[in-house]
Order: sequence, then structure tokens, then C-alpha cells
Amino acid sequence: MLSSPLMLQMPSSMTDEQFFEFCQLNRDLRIERNRFGEISIMPPTGSETGNRNFNLAVQLGVWTEKDGTGIGFDSSTGFKLSTGADRSPDAAWIKLERWNTLTPEQQKKFAPICPDFVIELRSASDNLQPLKDKMTEYMQEPGIQLGLLIDRKNRRVYIYRPGQIEECLENPDTVSGEPVLPGFVLNMSKIW
Repeated sequence: MLSSPLMLQMPSSMTDEQFFEFCQLNRDLRIERNRFGEISIMPPTGSETGNRNFNLAVQLGVWTEKDGTGIGFDSSTGFKLSTGADRSPDAAWIKLERWNTLTPEQQKKFAPICPDFVIELRSASDNLQPLKDKMTEYMQEPGIQLGLLIDRKNRRVYIYRPGQIEECLENPDTVSGEPVLPGFVLNMSKIW
């Protein structure tokens, strides 16, 4: 069984449309493309990690419905970043005012927008540094305001904000989304 992403080298001439079609033809795989055009095919998570990711999405979803100022996305959603990378965070949120600037066609595919807020959850088999690199990549994108990298293995939460150094919380009970997501508090008991 694959324990880390399989990296594929693809011709640089693969268009965004072809990449989207490639992903649709392989819907059961979690596929991302970095800014260099390398494609990573990530193995499915184990059941325990899948449950923790579900709990993340539920907490973000409940807050999103109550707040009403944006929309949430699950881990199967792809976003086209300004670097050319196609990323799929474990959970994401975008302000409605930004989302509504996209055309209906853009909203149907891998939206050419970086979320305001992203969460990445480290699986037991994930190496930490590639996830930190991905978070750094997000922080260089227009529109991003906040990112959380949850390292269950070491019970740490890394907080990323544009233009600021990474902050690390050791075994927190909760993590606040303030001021980007007013009132959002992630209860870590269902994540650890």
C-alpha cells in the first residue's frame, strides 16, 4: 500500500482543462499539481484520519451556516492557485464577496482562487515538511488570511498568517479562527 504521495512528471503542455479532465477520469484518487507541473497522487486516508477530517469539516460547516458570510469546501475540492498549482486542502472557506467574483464556469471547475482559510490535517503516514511547504505556498497567495496545519501525531497545531512567522500551539483544547472567522472555534477533542 502506498504510504506517501506518488509523484508523476507530466508534460508541461498539459492545460488546466486537460488536468481537470484527468482528475475527473480518476475521481477516486486525490490528485494535486504543484507549481512545477508535478502531479501527486495521494493514497486514501485511513478510517481514523477520515473520521477526524470529517469532524473538521462538520465544525467548519456548522459555523459557516450560522455565520453566512462565506462558503465552505471539503477535501475533494480543487483550487487553481496563482502559481499554477492545483491544491485540495482538507477543509477551506471563502468569503462570499470573493466567491461571487468568479463566473459560474469558474465555480464549476477548479476555481481560480485561493481560499481565505485552509486546514490541512496530517495523516499518520504524511511527512510534516511537505505539508509545511504547502502551507507556505498558500500564504503567498492573494486572498489567503489564515491556515491551520494540524499535526495529530505530535498534537501540535501550526498557525499560518500572511507575512507572519508560523505559530505553533502544543496540544491545544481549542483553536480560534479569529479575526478571520469571527466566532469560529475548532474543538480539538474530536480531532486528536
